[in-house]
Amino acid sequence: MAFVAQRLDRPSSYRDHQYKGSNDQFRRDLDYTTTLYIGNLSFYTTEEQLYELFSKCGEIKRIIMGLDRHKKTPCGFCFVEYYRREDTLDCMRYINGTKLDERIIRTDLDPGFREGRQFGRGRSGGQVRDEYRQEYDAGRGGWGHLRAKQELERQADIDNNYVAITTIPQGANMDPLQPQEE
Repeated sequence: MAFVAQRLDRPSSYRDHQYKGSNDQFRRDLDYTTTLYIGNLSFYTTEEQLYELFSKCGEIKRIIMGLDRHKKTPCGFCFVEYYRREDTLDCMRYINGTKLDERIIRTDLDPGFREGRQFGRGRSGGQVRDEYRQEYDAGRGGWGHLRAKQELERQADIDNNYVAITTIPQGANMDPLQPQEE
């Protein structure tokens, strides 16, 4: 049967590179999973807000917030586990692409949560995507890490190459309204 619109209860083509198993096992896990990966969350979204939204599709087993590996603060993703597979698929159909905290969230089937996956995998501890973000996004914590790094390099360049004048050179006119003596 052909579909005019793309089905909303199908997983994306993303594959977790740290998944231990074959591609066939990954697909089988996705066929039976009750876990969703939720991305593009605001850094300020709370578990209570997530529970309120996602419980509309079914009974939630648990919510695991994604955390910055170093600071242990939310970093824009979470995992939601349902008790039933049907509730998981309903969530993908009805909640994927909706707004939460002024951000369009995305949902995707996940093969299952394992301890340690709640921590961001970026070099700075957060999400890899945020390290390449060029624009200012208050909901994601401000500038992307790349931009913040550029600002630090610029400040270091200023500190190293430009010295503040602490003494007045001889012959400099202190008062611009008085004529200079010759």
